[in-house]
Order: sequence, then C-alpha cells, then structure tokens
Amino acid sequence: MANTYTQLYIQIVFAVKGRESLIRNTWKNELYAYIGGIIKEQGSKPLAINGMSDHIHIFIGYGTSVSLADLVEEIKTSSNKFLKSHFRHNNFSWQRGYGAFSYSRSQIDAVIKYINNQEEHHRKRTFREEYLKMLSDFAIEYDEQYLFDFLEEIEH
Repeated sequence: MANTYTQLYIQIVFAVKGRESLIRNTWKNELYAYIGGIIKEQGSKPLAINGMSDHIHIFIGYGTSVSLADLVEEIKTSSNKFLKSHFRHNNFSWQRGYGAFSYSRSQIDAVIKYINNQEEHHRKRTFREEYLKMLSDFAIEYDEQYLFDFLEEIEH
C-alpha cells in the first residue's frame, strides 16, 4: 500500500507438538535459515531465530503485507514440510498456537541477545517457566489448559 510505513518488532514463540525434543543440533541451523527465507518471502525481516530441542523463538521486523497469523501459519506449515522432506522427520509437527510479543526499537539488541543465548538461558529456567513469565510480563491473560501441552505435562 502506498505511503504506509511501519516499524514493528515481534518475537514469536511456539513449540514442537507434544513438547517433544525433536529439533536436532545437526540440522537446526538449516531449519532456522529456511524459516528466515520464509519470513523474507512474506515481507518481513528475520532478526534472530534460535531455540531448544522442543521450541523456537523468532524475532522479526514485521512487514504488514501479510497478517501475523498467516505468517506464523506459513512458517509452521512450510518448515514442517521441509523437515519431513529433507530430514525424513515424518513424526515432526509444530503445536497449534503461538505467542507473539512486541518490542520497541530500543529493545532490539536485548531481544536478539536473549534469543541467541537460549541454551544458557534454559540452564536456569524451563520452557514452561519462560513462557509463563513472558505472558505475565506482557500482562496477557491466559487459561493454562490451552497453553501448548502443559496440561498433559502436569497430568503425566
């Protein structure tokens, strides 16, 4: 759209279905590069992508050519197909849902550092603790029964 200008920074977080530890160190960089390509194709700018074996953090400069929900759906669908075709991970799927958190320009470096240091960060805090803290920090109301598979985790 002519004369439309935005500067939006969004961190997207979502998990592997069942919170299984399926993202392997041997191919995660290829996955992250592939996701970065999807983000660019959809009109946004990848700033940082990293995670752990059971979840991913994606930080973007969000372009408004596609809705955030459609962007996340494209990332999940395309990367899922990529993993199945390139790495034969037929049991791989992303969980439904995601978290999206906005940041100001002054926070960019801190968010990138946070995402790039996921391994160190998770020595101190589980993904569940991390995600619940993010929801709390952003004053997002939630029903715990709908948060990823946390309820299943608690029941087992």
